[in-house]
Amino acid sequence: MIKNNTTEDLLDPNKYQDNYEISPFSKEVCESLFRKLVLIRETEIKIANERKLNNIKGPVHLSAGQEAVSVGISENVKNSDYIFGNHRSHAHILSLGSPVDKLFAELIGRSTGLSKGYGGSMHLVDMDVGFMGSVPIVAGTVSMAVGAGFAISQRKSDSISIAYLGDGAVEEGVFHESLNLAKVNNLPVLFVVENNLFSSHMDIDKRQPSSFTSRFAKSNLIEYKIVDGNNVLDVLRCSKELIKNIRETKEPKFIEAITYRMFGHVDWREDIDVGTNRCEESLRKWKLRCPIKRFQNSLIEQNFFSESELDSIKLEIINALDYSWQKVTNDPLVDKKSLLNNVYFENK
Repeated sequence: MIKNNTTEDLLDPNKYQDNYEISPFSKEVCESLFRKLVLIRETEIKIANERKLNNIKGPVHLSAGQEAVSVGISENVKNSDYIFGNHRSHAHILSLGSPVDKLFAELIGRSTGLSKGYGGSMHLVDMDVGFMGSVPIVAGTVSMAVGAGFAISQRKSDSISIAYLGDGAVEEGVFHESLNLAKVNNLPVLFVVENNLFSSHMDIDKRQPSSFTSRFAKSNLIEYKIVDGNNVLDVLRCSKELIKNIRETKEPKFIEAITYRMFGHVDWREDIDVGTNRCEESLRKWKLRCPIKRFQNSLIEQNFFSESELDSIKLEIINALDYSWQKVTNDPLVDKKSLLNNVYFENK
């Protein structure tokens, strides 16, 4: 997946800013990808603004800047697959086709929300699209994805399990146990590390001897790919190859997608001058690698779309999001009397 630049260049915000080749992808596929990227970005911007206005009461961990990872991967999954998120999972669930109005409703405690208004931003679930859940516990769902892999292997189906995690999660013991279990038991699990180079507020090169997490896959003899996480077509191609291989061999694989979050760790702030490298200048350079900007410029340059056509798509999505937000604000709040419902399973 790395062409003119080197793997090390992925860590340099001055590199990978150029447009890229669109063919052999069709105009229809590109429009679908573009719509998903913009939907996630504008959703996150909307959520950031509403959180800033205190219309959302709980914290929100936003994935603006990282959209290409889940959008590219979701093109290759089936509804019968099992997808597990983390604390930053708005993009994961939306890329699978989960309704944005249900996400909005969840964030403001409406009973029409994805988790019936009980979960908020970090406890999302939509099994209709294969999304089994997200949790705020770092690496908390990685072992669950491996457990789903066990279930798949017992049923002998062609489903796969996917675990999304950040670079900070590789510092948890359960991550290493999960890689080992998946490998020694030949489980159909895809581990996806969205390496945005920061665990909360600390640079990865101040926490680890290498900024690449895929060395842990190598140590467990798991095939891995390092990909430009801000190039949606590269992510799509890379994940297509590995997912196809998982379905055929029933063995785990590993993707490390190098990316960058435009907002800070939590809420709407950019978190300038935290860690040592997240300064205003560094953030400005990383924004030049914006996955939407690069995809849009490539589409225009190669005559797939005009700038006005893409602007119209963006406006259409923004208007739809505003309508969805206004709509869910009128939905019923969670009934306090039902607070203890669904805590225990009652076999009737």
